[in-house]
Amino acid sequence: MESIRLNSRQTLLAALVAATLCTPAMAAGSKVSWDDILNDDKTTGDVLTYGLGLKAQRHSTMETINTANVANLVPAWSFSFGGEKQRGQEGQALVHDGVIYATASYSRIFAIDARSGKRLWEYQHRLPEGILPCCDVVNRGPAIYGDKIFFGTLDAGIVALNKDTGKVVWKKMFADYKVGYTMTGAPFVVKDKKSGKVLLVHGSSGDEFGVVGWLYARDPDTGEEVWARPLVEGHMGRLDGKDSVTTGDAKAPSWPRDKDGKLVEAWSHGGGAPWQTASFDVDTNTVVIGAGNPAPWNTWKRTKEGDDPKNWDSLFTSGQAYVDAGSGELKGFFQHTPNDAWDFSGNNSVVLFEYKDPKTGKQIKASAHADRNGFFFVTDREKLATGAGYPNKPTSLIGAWPFVDGITWASGFDLKTGRPIEKGNRPPAVKPGADKGDTIFVSPPFLGGTNWHPMSYSPKTGLFYIPANHWGMDYWTEHLTYKPGSAYLGQGFRIKKLFNDHVGILRAIDPKTGKIAWEHKEKLPLWAGTLTTAGNLLFTGTSDGFLKAFDAKNGKELWKFQTGSGIVSVPVTWEMDGEQYVGIESGYGGAVPLWGGDMAELTKPVSQGGSMWVFKLPKQLAQR
Repeated sequence: MESIRLNSRQTLLAALVAATLCTPAMAAGSKVSWDDILNDDKTTGDVLTYGLGLKAQRHSTMETINTANVANLVPAWSFSFGGEKQRGQEGQALVHDGVIYATASYSRIFAIDARSGKRLWEYQHRLPEGILPCCDVVNRGPAIYGDKIFFGTLDAGIVALNKDTGKVVWKKMFADYKVGYTMTGAPFVVKDKKSGKVLLVHGSSGDEFGVVGWLYARDPDTGEEVWARPLVEGHMGRLDGKDSVTTGDAKAPSWPRDKDGKLVEAWSHGGGAPWQTASFDVDTNTVVIGAGNPAPWNTWKRTKEGDDPKNWDSLFTSGQAYVDAGSGELKGFFQHTPNDAWDFSGNNSVVLFEYKDPKTGKQIKASAHADRNGFFFVTDREKLATGAGYPNKPTSLIGAWPFVDGITWASGFDLKTGRPIEKGNRPPAVKPGADKGDTIFVSPPFLGGTNWHPMSYSPKTGLFYIPANHWGMDYWTEHLTYKPGSAYLGQGFRIKKLFNDHVGILRAIDPKTGKIAWEHKEKLPLWAGTLTTAGNLLFTGTSDGFLKAFDAKNGKELWKFQTGSGIVSVPVTWEMDGEQYVGIESGYGGAVPLWGGDMAELTKPVSQGGSMWVFKLPKQLAQR
């Protein structure tokens, strides 16, 4: 789920957001090249991509800070995003030439001196009335290339700024915010192997308003669209401003037709928004990204009357999409939740990694994805990038294991068909004459076994680290009619706790076996991403305000620091002046306090905030 109307106070605040505010220009830094981005996972002096590398592994090769000395971490400085514009701070910062670029709530971005914490410039996007972000006024981060910094806005736009001055270079609106389109995810820079062109890739948000999700590629110098790919089967894509090819089958056989042979209404408002950030397979020239939930949530509106919902897939939603970087054509797809009835979506990060098959010794180029539906997937990304897994072919799914407890909707996945083994836990249709359908209990809830907050991978331990949650929901279907700019759900819900002692559950999982190596419980929901380092550390934040460090091998908590507000962002680390730094945004918000039912009550005591915190070791310890 990624898009519902703000209340009147939030709308007023959004309307009052100021225009550009800049301090005098600072000295120009070096330009960011494609090679810089290509090698982001190998270099330590900067952070140039969302995911700390094109594979989105969120792993740093630095080991100055390690299990032996992390307990000595101290704050270097903190920076306030200021004012009343707090809410959720879900951004992952970038670092280049001693400057931190951090996005904040209400479509803001700050350039901060990484040594002192001094503000160098800021830009505040002027937001119109009536923006429709479902899950708080968040922004998850920028992209950087050349002399520009790029980020998305809540009114369905994307902005390019000069990275040294903060001055606007170009602005582009990609859709109509009044019908529900918005943008919260970080854009991503890729390079088309065929043409040699560097492209800025980004998605749209808004599934909950019945929009069709689109993935875009732009010229980073001008902002002009190069290609656009809708992620609902049968819709037409664009290339160089002209119609290109439809997504999948032009007849859209995975969406039902009425008795007159016309595609049902839901197809025109089908969702599938790729509202998170892509990863990029350089070898196969493939953009890899999660596709959002189908719209509406009510599965019976996407099912032929009288038929079993399991016979309809609502492609290409709630899965992982493989898109050609040059043409924007969909090359492959694996669907995590066919005809998704629970808003499990599929937008969580898709991480690219390699491992040796324990049986054959063969090197496997794989993708890993921890889904909101509670299952951890490993797929063959080479086969998906060449169409063999299009869609749900048995050759693309390697493994699917539960990473949370208490899953009610499916018992597992059939590796021969790639499909879930469902338990009959779909919300039943509204009976004739009734106001709503019968209530059922579902776990995970629509907030997911995990959600947008990205997991990380450590090549040193061979483990993935998933910030997860144990919770469930009461769920029921409702009547609905599509109205532009209004919620298009057709289901109601109430989130509930599963266990008394915890909601958050941080788990390390082996991608070869699906076995849980260790776990750590948190009383409040986990809504922050994770970061691993060669120092055998795992960093993450908690909803009660702590940045924490764990031993990546065994899960032992080694250090924590209270930032003053809940952390729902993503940590980064870099090297500067011979020292290793760790940075994270603090500021509670996001979907949980807005939609979390019992969890919203649980998190009420958490203070709001908006700040950037940076930590390092005392110099004498860092030099040992």
